[in-house]
Parts: sequence; C-alpha cells; structure tokens
Amino acid sequence: MKKEIIMALMAVASLTASAQKKQVIELPSWLSDVKLSGYGMLQYQASWQKGAESNSFNVRMGRISLEGRIAKDFYWKTQLQFNGNTSNLGSSPRMVDLFAEWQKYSYFKVKIGQFKNPFTFENPMNPIDQGFMAYSQNVSKLAGFSDRAGEHASNGRDIGLQFQGDFLKNANGRNLLHYQIGVFNGQGINTKDVDQQKNVIGGIWFMPIAGMRIGAFGWTGSYARKGNWKDNEHGQKMIVGEEAGEPVFAEFSGVRKLNQNRYAFSFEYKKDGWTVRSEYIHSTGMAFAKSLTNHGDANSKDCNLNASIGNKAQGVYGLVIAPIAKLPKGNQIDMKARYDMYQPNGHMDMMKTQYEAGFNFHIGKRFTILTEYALVNDRSLAKHNYSMADAEVCFRF
Repeated sequence: MKKEIIMALMAVASLTASAQKKQVIELPSWLSDVKLSGYGMLQYQASWQKGAESNSFNVRMGRISLEGRIAKDFYWKTQLQFNGNTSNLGSSPRMVDLFAEWQKYSYFKVKIGQFKNPFTFENPMNPIDQGFMAYSQNVSKLAGFSDRAGEHASNGRDIGLQFQGDFLKNANGRNLLHYQIGVFNGQGINTKDVDQQKNVIGGIWFMPIAGMRIGAFGWTGSYARKGNWKDNEHGQKMIVGEEAGEPVFAEFSGVRKLNQNRYAFSFEYKKDGWTVRSEYIHSTGMAFAKSLTNHGDANSKDCNLNASIGNKAQGVYGLVIAPIAKLPKGNQIDMKARYDMYQPNGHMDMMKTQYEAGFNFHIGKRFTILTEYALVNDRSLAKHNYSMADAEVCFRF
C-alpha cells in the first residue's frame, strides 16, 4: 500500500513539474529587454517682477519612456511628456523622443528618428541632473527649447539622422575624442520640413583627463514658415503706394526661410560629486515676430519678422555644483551657484542676467529636492531688477 502511495505522489510531482515547464514562454530578445521608466518634477515658483508678480504651484513636467534593444546592436527609445498648467492643452501630452540607434561600434554609431540636437553639453542632460530651475538662457533660446527664431517649444530636439562615436584611446583604454554630427529638418519636434533645406549640427570634444570635456559645436541651416508677411529681410515694412492718404505696404506670401548659423564653446569638469561647467553660444539669423504655438493657428502663418532683436544673439553661463554633506544610505546635499547671461539682440541694452544660488537634496537615487533663489537684472524692463525663488520635488521610477 505504501509503495502504491509513493508511486502516485511521484506521478503527481512529475505531472506538476511538466506543467510548470510548459508554462515558461520564450519571449523575443527585443521584447525581454524592454524597460519602462520615467520621472516627474513638481514645482513652486515665485517672482517679484514689478507689475508681473506671481507665485504658483506647477507640474513642471512628467515623462514616461520605453527603451530596449533589438538583436543586441540596435538600441531604441520612445518617450512621452506631460506638462501642467499649459496655455494650450494640445501641446501636452506629446511625443518628445522616438529613435533607433545602431551601436555595434563605439567609434561609429548611427541614430535616426526624433531626438536631441547635438549642440552644447547641457542640451542632452536630464532636467533633474541639470540641477537648476531651468536650462540656461542661451541653451533655452539657441538650442531648440524656446528658440529665438520662433520655433515651437521642442525640448532641444528635432527629426533627423546622426553619426557619433568615441576614438583615440590612451594607455588606460579611455577614449580622448568624441564626435557627433547630424542632418535635421530644422522645424522642431513632430513637424515635417517646410523649406526642404536641412540643418547640419555637430560637435567635437576632447577629454584630456577623466571627468573633463572641452568642446566646440556648430549649427547651420534655417527655420521656415509658410504664410504671409509685409516686411523685408530686415523686418522693415515697404511702402508701395498710397490710398486715401494712408500708406499701402507690400504684401508677400509663400515659404519664408530664416537662415540660422550658430556656434558654441563648452567646458565641463566632473569629479567626486563636483560639477563645473560653462558654455558660450553665438547666433546669427533673424527671428519671426511671433512664436509658433499651434500648427494651423494665426501665428503659424504669420511670417513677419522681429526687427527689435535683429539678427544676432549671444549668451554665456557658468555654474558650480559642490557636495557639502554625504549622508548614510546614499543621501547627499549639494550647494550650487550659477551666473546666466543672455543678450537676445547681441547687445547690452536688452541683456538679461541671473545670479542664482541654492541647495539640492538627494534622497537615495530616486528622489531629489531642488531649491534656489535668483537675483535678476533685465535691461529690457523699465524696472531692471527683481528676484525669484524656486523649489522642486523630483522623483524617478
């Protein structure tokens, strides 16, 4: 009897094991490598600008991304962004990244899709890691965030094809040079080309010692709209006649292209939790009078120029982030300061300068609190000086 019971139990165990084996499903490698991640940034900001005082809570941004690999050599990523308190709900949510990159060789990688413009050190950074209440003014205005040319907000991105790589290894096997160059539509995210002229953007940097980068970047191309305008290439209206004692201005329609030529010089050194970074950007090229917010609205067809800022702009920033306290369980407190100057017309009379200082609190790897206070001098305002305060709670998953 015991023998029969033992045989029966063995048979049941065998069937159970067999059933468990059958439940294991082999997934394709590209699917098994998929990773879901994201982050959120919750903000409180106050401004004491004369006549425009404000203080408000805000959802600065939230992002969700999927990424993975295909056949080991191909990396892919897609990312969606959600913004709070937007004036136009059509701009949120929106796709900010969708690309694939062939990464078989470290010295020659090929990326295609929608992704960051290869311009400056700061542009590709995650906004939490960047560490301040906003990207620097020159990067925001001259790298495709809220571009001075009038392009819609594109988070420093465009659609195109890019080549990049690292090479020239030293005795320790560390690469000393990095290059990146790409061809882009020049119209920002989620938008087809308008003038059929592509932007060429690229950079190269030298890494003489571990943690240090010294780079130079270039950008040449155009930004274009299809619509109507009444001024010449300098933003001046042209009188073609007179009617009932009033001047009659010339009117034009079609595709209007604004050439954009930019260059940047960059320096960064990161070591033992310290970050020192500075970047100068110079730009030539006219800008549209009104920034694009929605395809199909009045601004999208307004091709008049912004004569007040002319065809030049420049800016520079310098910052330091220093660890002042390393606490148990990976917690850390950083002190930070930034000098941030931008001239929208390339001259002193419209210069805006921000002097910022604050603290960042890192709680583990997934939770960060950013705080800062800024003194602002904006020469385009009747009352030049005012102050701002900003606090942000950031999390990752």
